[in-house]
Amino acid sequence: MTRESEPGTRHDIVVGVDGSPASVTALRWALTQARLTGAGIHAVTAWEFPPVWGWGPPAVPYTDIEVTAKEILETALEAAYGDDPGVPLHRSVMAGHPAQVLLDAAREAPLLVVGSRGHGGFAGTLLGSVSQRCAQHARCPVVIVR
Repeated sequence: MTRESEPGTRHDIVVGVDGSPASVTALRWALTQARLTGAGIHAVTAWEFPPVWGWGPPAVPYTDIEVTAKEILETALEAAYGDDPGVPLHRSVMAGHPAQVLLDAAREAPLLVVGSRGHGGFAGTLLGSVSQRCAQHARCPVVIVR
């Protein structure tokens, strides 16, 4: 990816990325919208430390989860955009619940784009919990891409 925008600009379309096929489709949709409107893209991946049950050290080092999240984001961006998306692009990998991270990132955004269903949830559900929470609580318009 060649061009970077400043994080949190009011012209960036925020896109939730978890590496699922739906999030790659959401990235592609957002790219088309960004080209049409002159906006940039703010691709956001959230990660949470898994809950620890009982006493003892966690099985996965804290930093490995963040590194994996960064790799997921880069792989999804490459799948959606190739080498040059043709619009300003900013990447963020943040710790926290995915819906809250996206809501915070999109606070000043013109648009929030998410896939209809990510990696979590139950088979057969049409709308994931993250996309549903974003649709209900975002301060900006939300596009849920199937």
